[in-house]
Amino acid sequence: MEDKPKRVRQKPSLGLALVPVVLTLIAIGVQIFYFGDFTPHIPLAIGLAITSLVGIKLGFRWKRIEDGAFHVINVSLPSVSVLILVGMIIGVWIASGTVPSLIYYGLLLLSPAFFLAAAMLICAVVSVSLGTSWGTVGTVGLALVGIGAGFEIPIYWTAGAVVSGAFFGDKVSPLSDTTNLAAAVTGNDVFSHIKNMMPTTLPAMLIALAIYLVVGFTMIDDQAASFERTDAITASLDEHFTISIWLLLPAVLVIGLAIKKMPPIPSLFAGVMAGAVTAMAVQGVGLHDIVTYANYGYSIETGVEAMDSLLNRGGIQSMMWTISLILIALAFGGALEKTGCLETIIKAIMSKVRSFKGVQTSAIATSFATNLVAGDPYLSVALPGRMYAPTYRGLGYSTLNLSRGVEEGGTLMSPLIPWNAGGAFVISVLGLGIGEGNVENLLYIPLAFACWLSPLIGILYAQMGLFSPKATDAERALWEKQGEAIASTEALGAAADAAVTSPTPAPSSS
Repeated sequence: MEDKPKRVRQKPSLGLALVPVVLTLIAIGVQIFYFGDFTPHIPLAIGLAITSLVGIKLGFRWKRIEDGAFHVINVSLPSVSVLILVGMIIGVWIASGTVPSLIYYGLLLLSPAFFLAAAMLICAVVSVSLGTSWGTVGTVGLALVGIGAGFEIPIYWTAGAVVSGAFFGDKVSPLSDTTNLAAAVTGNDVFSHIKNMMPTTLPAMLIALAIYLVVGFTMIDDQAASFERTDAITASLDEHFTISIWLLLPAVLVIGLAIKKMPPIPSLFAGVMAGAVTAMAVQGVGLHDIVTYANYGYSIETGVEAMDSLLNRGGIQSMMWTISLILIALAFGGALEKTGCLETIIKAIMSKVRSFKGVQTSAIATSFATNLVAGDPYLSVALPGRMYAPTYRGLGYSTLNLSRGVEEGGTLMSPLIPWNAGGAFVISVLGLGIGEGNVENLLYIPLAFACWLSPLIGILYAQMGLFSPKATDAERALWEKQGEAIASTEALGAAADAAVTSPTPAPSSS
């Protein structure tokens, strides 16, 4: 069977490459805006089928298209594992009293006026320590949503602050997978990459901080939030849980393991085990109940509707909607890459730019567009990073500009796209209820200021020639030593081909 003559595979034209992208976006739009149903699973599955038909027309066998889809899924399985562990942590940490204690002390110690700014800063610190935005959103972020509910702050404001802080940490933490990926695919040292991101990241965070402070002092009713609903919530927590500062130890353990640079999966599992022991020892929860909470989520009836909606969540099964969406989106993105559709679209963009400002803007926009279409933050970093690198070298600019650009358009924009892996996770874990018709909670997207301000600042810098380092002699020597592809400014199309056919070696340990 395998000895059949090989098919001649063609590269798609730009028009053909755009067919699965445009039709999939139309299908998603119809599902969400016409039917009012936020379940983009089937439109993305239809997009996968359309991409497969395009691939077969181009001469690809189904097996190769399937391999491309499963390859991207396989690469992203560690993140799916994190999702599963976060679901377990949420259920177990609620049962242990860790999340209730965080909410309790947060309501007592945090001022409503400072809450949004504090939420962003807390999530930023935790995310840098953990190296995972998802882990931060699912643990500390969940507790902050509860505190915000106590202050009667709309959940979309709290979610915006949580996302701003958590994904800032993911962008600048040396423990983050996307940070290391961006450095690797562009041939840079991870710490040089992080240092070069500061000119856009810090201003974006400071602007977001200022906005959250202004909102806190002008839009939030301090007195009403402090004395009415908060008292009811703290009293309910005190009635149904043992509340103690010592119950924060499972969270401290996870952060401590991250600081010691332990891998995220065993660190999060250690948090699950610590929460389980705490739940049994302090709250008197039985072993079978712990297993049930880890799998199906925590369940309680306090008589306070706000508390019940907050605490009845978590568990592996609660993550299945998100995981299924992520797997379908990843398969769609992998098929687009394998059939050459994404490559053709990126080449078309690259062929129109001849200057650094155009290339930098295109790299950021391409990463965002890949996020939008493929639903995969990893692909949005890896694909443009691999394809644009020769052009930066040909223009004489450091590829640190590229690694920063793909992080801005990739990592930071991922949580702002509802059908992207990052956006689906945020919506599910924070309980925004978009699928249940609470579409107004999508307002968290424009309110996550730090995420979308950073790429805008990066584009502004490119237009003005600020913080855009040229390649050093040491970099040029390293390119030559490693045989990196270098495009000429007269042949950007050929440069794109070289980016695809020439593998990018791992960054030098120096």
